[in-house]
Amino acid sequence: MDVTALAVALISVAGTLGGTLGGAVLSQRASRAEAAEQNQRADRERGQERNEQALQAKRDLYAHLNTTARAYRIAARDAVQAAERGEGVDPTVLDAAKEAWADQYAQAQMALPKDVLQVASKLNRALGVGYSVVKQLPSSPDLNGAYGRAKTWFSGPLSEGVYLLRVALRHDLGVEVDPHFEQARMQMLAALDSARRNLERLLASERNQSAGSG
Repeated sequence: MDVTALAVALISVAGTLGGTLGGAVLSQRASRAEAAEQNQRADRERGQERNEQALQAKRDLYAHLNTTARAYRIAARDAVQAAERGEGVDPTVLDAAKEAWADQYAQAQMALPKDVLQVASKLNRALGVGYSVVKQLPSSPDLNGAYGRAKTWFSGPLSEGVYLLRVALRHDLGVEVDPHFEQARMQMLAALDSARRNLERLLASERNQSAGSG
């Protein structure tokens, strides 16, 4: 074999080996790239799943908060209406509604954003005053006036407060969007707070009268 033939043979062998090695390297790189892409895709899917689970947990919490607020108001309103009709009132119904709301509110305090928590906090105080209205009815010196005041509270300011909570929760979830909601929220909160303070003063005045006459 002459030098030229040997050189050609060596070049051919080198080319074959180089091609084989190069193909192996490219294959490994492609495999690594595919594995990396699969890992990234899996990470994205896990992240999306976590986000969906968190959103669902938030929806569940908000739904329960809204439901217990409505149930608490309705239980108090129904107790007033039953008492006015002279029917027996089962205190356990209202107390159970009160406890259910308190439990959901306690959980919500750890999760609600600041503006929604403000609504829930104001409503919590308003619902508490409503509870006092029911409990104080039997000792009221003016039952007709007390019944009228109670019905006005539960169908007016407190009903609007429960409605405001529902709208605030829907806004936070992105279900309902109103560019003017923030202004309306502040106005409704101010109205609810003012009505609550007025009712608290009336209840305190009645308690003082009852204590004085006793």
